[in-house]
Amino acid sequence: MENESGAWSPYLVGTLIGLLSMATFYFSNKPLSVSTAYARLAGMIGNLFARGHTENLKFYQDTKPKIEWGVMLVFGMLLGAFIAAVSGGEITPTWVPVLWEQRFGPDIALRLGMAFVGGAILAYGARLAGGCTSGHGISGALQLSVSSWIALACFFVAAVATAHLLYRL
Repeated sequence: MENESGAWSPYLVGTLIGLLSMATFYFSNKPLSVSTAYARLAGMIGNLFARGHTENLKFYQDTKPKIEWGVMLVFGMLLGAFIAAVSGGEITPTWVPVLWEQRFGPDIALRLGMAFVGGAILAYGARLAGGCTSGHGISGALQLSVSSWIALACFFVAAVATAHLLYRL
């Protein structure tokens, strides 16, 4: 289950994700994806603070903010990531990774701020693209969707370009 560094084998994890994706299709007839679950969670938070406004948004008229299997998948992913980090010995008592600190310094607020901005951009892009990396990269590719394969290639190109831009690898 683990490789030399203690981390889980990417081959094992990839196989488990593939099996989960097939089981999701089999049991729910839906693709494995999470971007709609995040939107539902945002809608539930919106209902707490501005119910009338949230209910008037077209998206939430079509996609009701509620706890459903995708929302539970998000919580399962968080729990699974925690279990993998603990069992792989990869939990570190630091907020700023070494590579980040070498490039941008030790400022925790900058690190958390950039993580938040990056997450917001990613969420916007997922809604704009009609799906997230798991939706396109796993479920769409599994179904041999041409648009998903194009999206998957773009994800990798953008990731490599961003890494080169930020870290000058």
